[in-house]
Amino acid sequence: MARIMLRPRLINSGTFVPPSFAHQITKYNPADRDERGHYTGAEDTVSDHGPVEAAYLEAIAAFAREAGIDTLEIREPEVTGFVNFGLEEPLDGHGLADLFPPDLTGYYDGAEVSLSVALELVRTMLRDEGAWCRLEREDTFTIHVGWDQYVYVSSDRPCDAAVAQTRELGLFAQPISASPYAADLEEPEVTEAADEDFWDRVRVELASQQTLLLEEAYVRNATRWHRLTASNLDPVRAGLGPRALLTIWPDLNPDVDEVLAALPADASMDFVWEAPNGTIRHVTIDETDHQQLASLVAGAKAACSLPMILDERHPLFHAALPDSDGVLRARW
Repeated sequence: MARIMLRPRLINSGTFVPPSFAHQITKYNPADRDERGHYTGAEDTVSDHGPVEAAYLEAIAAFAREAGIDTLEIREPEVTGFVNFGLEEPLDGHGLADLFPPDLTGYYDGAEVSLSVALELVRTMLRDEGAWCRLEREDTFTIHVGWDQYVYVSSDRPCDAAVAQTRELGLFAQPISASPYAADLEEPEVTEAADEDFWDRVRVELASQQTLLLEEAYVRNATRWHRLTASNLDPVRAGLGPRALLTIWPDLNPDVDEVLAALPADASMDFVWEAPNGTIRHVTIDETDHQQLASLVAGAKAACSLPMILDERHPLFHAALPDSDGVLRARW
């Protein structure tokens, strides 16, 4: 099946104040553009995995050094999902295998990484290997990787030496008003914090329903599922990923055959089930997968299907985990 990687849409900056000096860094000579600004030269739109890619990383490092940046925050991290739109085949592990463990511990919104790790993340994004994130230091420095080997570096200082070094490396650093990938914080989709009031609501719901289903999105396109009970609520809560998006659903249906029979014939769905060993698993399916799905979930204890279209998804409630100081900084 195809997989989805949600490369962020081009958005305006909203209430976020971007750094004053922004540059578009590319290998594309401005002289090879037509009257509409479209590139007409011979450069490929994928990474060469070689000297040009290395030049990109060296140029970005030059901007960071001149700005006094040695660490950056990962913001809005993503991994390959149901369909991948990259030009290169995604890798197992989303291109992060040499940077983070298989469960992606350390790869989350707000995680601080060294400049060297940040540059390796840029390499992964240049190669379309399956992961994407913004790299930022508050409103003083940002690195955003766009489509087709376009990189946007913004700083609170001009970085004239880095601009000159970029040109010496054979790349082009063109000043722009702002990165087109600056985060839009004006109208966040999730504004509720998973604070004590949220967990009190969960406990009240559990008192009447006995069991609930928790969807934990710990990075975009990556989820873990938990069947919540009054007895396991606190242990599950303790193991949730930082800044995770939490969505509470009604419990799984113990009549798995009924769930399978009710699958729509012409829509993609998230199918969630409890395996015989008690683990909660899920898979995204379309109408061509129904027969295989029945074999995959044989012996399941319970299951449910959830629509993928946002307007058709109606959870009981959802919220995002705040930081330890109680402030909600996650961007969902």
